[in-house]
Amino acid sequence: LEVQAVSLHETNLRDGTLSKEYPRPYLAMNEILDVFEKNNVIDMGDGENPKSLFYNQFKSQKRFGGQIRPFISDARTFLQSGEKVIIVSRQSERIKEIWQDDAFYFENLVNISPTFIQGSLTEGFSIQIKNITHHLFTDGEIFGWNRPQARHRPRVRSEAPEADYIPFEENEYVVHIDHGIGKFIGLVKRQINGSINEYLCIEYANLDQLFVPVYQADRLTRYVGAKDATPKMTRLGGADWRQVKSRVRQAVEDIAEDLLALYAKRHVTEGEAYGEDTHWQKEMEASFPYVETEDQLRVIDEVKQDLESIKPMDRLVCGDVGYGKTEVALRAAFKAVMEGKQVAFLVPTTILAQQHFKTFSQRLAGFPVNVEMLSRFRTDKQQRTILNDMSKGKVDIVIGTHRLVQNDINFKDLGLLIIDEEQRFGVSHKEHLKQMRTEVNVLTMTATPIPRTLYLTLTGIRDISTIRTAPEERLPIFTHVGAYSPKLIRQSILREMERGGQVFFVHNRVQTIRSMEMQLKNLVPEAEIAVVHGQMNEKDLSKNMRLFSDNQVDILLATSIIESGLDIPNANTLIVDRADTFGLAQLYQIKGRVGRGAQRAYAYFFRHPTKIPTEDGRQRLETLAENTQLGAGYNISMRDLEIRGAGDIIGTRQHGHISAVGFHLYTRLLSQAIKNMKIKENFLDGEMKEIFAPLVNVDLPILVNIPEEYVSDDSMRLRLYRRISDIRKVDEIDAVHEEFEDRFGTLPNETENMLYQLKIKILAGIASVDSITTENSQLVLKFPVVGEKLEQRAFPAMPINVRVSRNSIWIPWRGNSHWRENLVDVIERQIEFQSIGK
Repeated sequence: LEVQAVSLHETNLRDGTLSKEYPRPYLAMNEILDVFEKNNVIDMGDGENPKSLFYNQFKSQKRFGGQIRPFISDARTFLQSGEKVIIVSRQSERIKEIWQDDAFYFENLVNISPTFIQGSLTEGFSIQIKNITHHLFTDGEIFGWNRPQARHRPRVRSEAPEADYIPFEENEYVVHIDHGIGKFIGLVKRQINGSINEYLCIEYANLDQLFVPVYQADRLTRYVGAKDATPKMTRLGGADWRQVKSRVRQAVEDIAEDLLALYAKRHVTEGEAYGEDTHWQKEMEASFPYVETEDQLRVIDEVKQDLESIKPMDRLVCGDVGYGKTEVALRAAFKAVMEGKQVAFLVPTTILAQQHFKTFSQRLAGFPVNVEMLSRFRTDKQQRTILNDMSKGKVDIVIGTHRLVQNDINFKDLGLLIIDEEQRFGVSHKEHLKQMRTEVNVLTMTATPIPRTLYLTLTGIRDISTIRTAPEERLPIFTHVGAYSPKLIRQSILREMERGGQVFFVHNRVQTIRSMEMQLKNLVPEAEIAVVHGQMNEKDLSKNMRLFSDNQVDILLATSIIESGLDIPNANTLIVDRADTFGLAQLYQIKGRVGRGAQRAYAYFFRHPTKIPTEDGRQRLETLAENTQLGAGYNISMRDLEIRGAGDIIGTRQHGHISAVGFHLYTRLLSQAIKNMKIKENFLDGEMKEIFAPLVNVDLPILVNIPEEYVSDDSMRLRLYRRISDIRKVDEIDAVHEEFEDRFGTLPNETENMLYQLKIKILAGIASVDSITTENSQLVLKFPVVGEKLEQRAFPAMPINVRVSRNSIWIPWRGNSHWRENLVDVIERQIEFQSIGK
């Protein structure tokens, strides 16, 4: 009977139709159970569907990877516990011999033995029937290896690392942390103390100018206000800026309290820590048909660590369109289900809900996981049934649109909430979700985070993970921005059709979409066209999307309903009508519908042929045209923040303060206030302590710059200056040194000096040094004063010729060929002395 079951199993697995329609493990078990039950080998029991008992008890087997002794040890334990073991193997005789050899040494094994069958099955499983567990092992479990981990080579970025540092434009408003708001004039060279250095020239009120050394570029940020109003420039040397900064510093402490209160419940609430990955988790992940990117693996690991922590997760995953965020969500959802929890997956559109439902159902088909969908594609009766099953815990994962945030939704044990594209949900929905955040793990995914979300991550309130590595063979999308051109539209559509592809055509007005359909039919009569928009009835919408997915139509004429998440690799040309009327993040999301495979994709963004777009509309199109590289979503979000402003964060009361100092400095001050308050809560004496290194002023008697002969392009040099000044770790300096030598050649002395000075600046910050300057022939390290009466600061033992005053250290440099080594030595002694004191 067992051999008959094996034969049936293998025969039917070779039938392609059956394999496609039914999950493979379920199919195998169904065949074997039918044979066993028919011949009275086992009794499935009574009930409407007795096999459902079996499905609920189904478990995958542990894999031993050829280690026979551990396998026999586990099998022996099962048998001693009164369970049954069946071994189906091509090497069953050899395994039987090993078992009998072992049984000779164990008296209690003489009368118990597995059932050995010579044969082959694809995979084994365990079931519990009438309180007896039956273990079926195959060659897959006994000799098969776990899926080997792909060896990831370091990916070469498609653009230089400094591409993230957008250079200041001439006459652009910038903010200096010490001197206030001014205009950036450009890079200039000036001779000071007999040496020529490069400076960033900033113009202030009354045409006063400030020359900022290039190594202090981190003190400058682009000015971003809460509104479009032109900022008031600061008077250089006056007290106005200090007063403004003081007012804002006081205000951000109030905002920090509100922000901390908003998320405090999540931090103090003790959730349920999930266990480590199960065997099923590993098997499900092994079924992923692609090789994970390095960033994807890192983000998956970060999400799992959150789930295994006792504190509820609230993580934002920011990854470009098509970079694998859905797989991150799938693995997190499956991990929650393995803990007996329910998962809610909230998406903005019915089309995206349908696609995610299809993806989850296919990937989890081989496991006893019940996946359902709530959207207008479901009838009222179906929705009532799903809601009832959710409240009873029969639904493990539910994927839905705004329907999921209505009052009649009840879960038996919700453990994870996944939100796809949070910016698409309104304020009332977010308030509903905000209440859930304190109770469940929350995973938010987006390609282009809205300013408020980005703000919360920049200030450290929310955890953020970024996926910036493009999948293998992904190509940048060719992007065209220009006036509406019927000739170019026809050419682009015909080119896509000739290579067997399909076209998205976005026209975002339902009232005139049929008129646009007639224009396209006249323009490209060879093409089959389907229309979709949000006001269509469910049947027509589902039918037209299915036709396009099945490659039965050439052009999908749609509104922005297609913007989120659709994955149709055969569609590789996108045409957007009146692109200047869309939001920047929305345009980038729509652009992400193409270029998801190895084919070169094309995106055309057309404005009105005669009407001039608004200034914001023009900036949006320019930003889209400039950011065509892979992984540009995060950069576009930052640019969107600059165009739109920071928006509403807690309320409206902070807008004036953001306008006064600019968004970036405001964020820095707020982040500092939040960290200080966290420290204050942890100290009984209420002492306020700064926990990150302040911006140390370091001015050494050396020539510091990147010469034009080394890097000739001004824009590139400015990007490099900003990137270098933003380094915060000593070990990153060596990496930059190697990179510069590889890209530009041997470093000139001035650039070597620049990296040395940066190292001193980082170490000085760790050592709590306020500034390092030169006075006459000596270097002076100044420390914060101790107490109101200028008490003597304690210092470690110093080298010969190094002098210590009340709050300063003096190191001779003129005539001292070892002053660089002495400076590093003194700072490192101070760091060690502080660590011992703590």
